[in-house]
Amino acid sequence: MGKLAVFCGSATPEDPRYMTLARDVGGELARRGIGVVYGGGKLGLMGALAEGALAEGGEVIGVIPEAMVNREVANQNCTELRVVSTMHQRKAQFTELADGFLTLPGGVGTMDELWEAISWAQLGYHSKPVGLLNAFDFYNGLLAFTRHMVDTGFIRPVHERILIAEHELDLLLERMEAYEPHQPIFRMKPGEL
Repeated sequence: MGKLAVFCGSATPEDPRYMTLARDVGGELARRGIGVVYGGGKLGLMGALAEGALAEGGEVIGVIPEAMVNREVANQNCTELRVVSTMHQRKAQFTELADGFLTLPGGVGTMDELWEAISWAQLGYHSKPVGLLNAFDFYNGLLAFTRHMVDTGFIRPVHERILIAEHELDLLLERMEAYEPHQPIFRMKPGEL
């Protein structure tokens, strides 16, 4: 994995652990030679992630919609800052540039990015690993809901391993590196759907 698209919040939570986590993840990815592709912002966890990677000499590619640049939230310190017109273009760039997806704590935008990465993998638009860092048990409820979708049959058994979740970054990256693509919906026969 030469580059990972990292999804995380642009908010700064009161609990300082989240900012420290994002900074530490950015730094660790850089030390491993893994470039960061992210939303291009300078605020919240996104800014801390970029700061951590840049402090360790890592590559940081920001992809940000023009409307956010105009609101002066773009991180001009990125190795490369790509300005796009829409959020759809931003997410397409994430998929094009990255070898996998890593999700840290975040809000609605983070969930949008995560679910699109999973959905596109399920369909067959990409075959890249989708990782979720469940730091501080932040995503326990989401993982329980995902299990519920599997148990009720809304996620096919062949697709339940698309999302790779771990509490520790080292183990998560190890599992992402070993990820073997599943059978996408586009390659399934009608009887398998």
